[in-house]
Amino acid sequence: MKENKKFRIIVLAKQVPDTRNVGKDAMKEDGTVNRAVLPAIYNPEDLNALELALRIKDNNPDVEILVLTMGPPRASEIIRESLYRGADKGFLITDMRFAGSDTLATSYALAMAVKKLMPFDLVLSGRQAIDGDTAQVGPQIAEKLNIPQITYAEEITDINKNEIIVKRRLENGVEKVKSTLPALVTVHSSAPDCRPRNAKLIMKFKHAHTPSEEVQKEYSQILNNRSSLIIEQWSVDDINADTEMLGLSGSPTKVKKIENVVLQHKESKVLTNSDEDIKGLMNKLISSHIIG
Repeated sequence: MKENKKFRIIVLAKQVPDTRNVGKDAMKEDGTVNRAVLPAIYNPEDLNALELALRIKDNNPDVEILVLTMGPPRASEIIRESLYRGADKGFLITDMRFAGSDTLATSYALAMAVKKLMPFDLVLSGRQAIDGDTAQVGPQIAEKLNIPQITYAEEITDINKNEIIVKRRLENGVEKVKSTLPALVTVHSSAPDCRPRNAKLIMKFKHAHTPSEEVQKEYSQILNNRSSLIIEQWSVDDINADTEMLGLSGSPTKVKKIENVVLQHKESKVLTNSDEDIKGLMNKLISSHIIG
């Protein structure tokens, strides 16, 4: 393991289809999401995770933030969005052999990529992605890396080279948890929103690209001399992953159907503030077993 003087944080981010725009063509015949027909966005809770990493860096200039994402080539946009906000470097793992991966196969691929980035001190990710809402990938990665995990994080109240203290958001309140480092922390949507893009960073990284992306001819020579603008791109072979544990072959979960559900009211009733109307409503709710 190579020596690393900086406090290294790996942020796991995902480009997800905007589930607010699910239509009839949103699913392929093999049960996977047809991402080509849906607008792609930065997974919201991954942005919360990025903000927690940036806040740690705000208080310690020796912090290095690496963003890791898995997806098709267009997912490199997530890396650029992260750089615009203050991340130091990004890595895209992309390969057709990842296609169709469920949470088990995805966590395996990401864990192998994280191992390639060792040594690290902290891994941060969103609690869950809006295209699946399983909240499984983060904990599964922690298990595969054999490191402690803290879920549903809302705030990092204290951190040093050896341990971290996190405030968790639970269904009935909050709690504080301490863990040794390295550890993996999944971040809840109640954590602070991510800061906006920084204008200077946009100008600095707007031409950052992966080797597979086309670059305008007038910029190619400049970019060749600026290694900081190269987003590293890894394949299955680069992370030494077993192809049998990836894609559809490594995914025991199969999606049979997805659909867009629109809730509509069938009837409405106008009530006054009279005691009789209120009493009648309560009796109806109780008799219908809605309450009581």
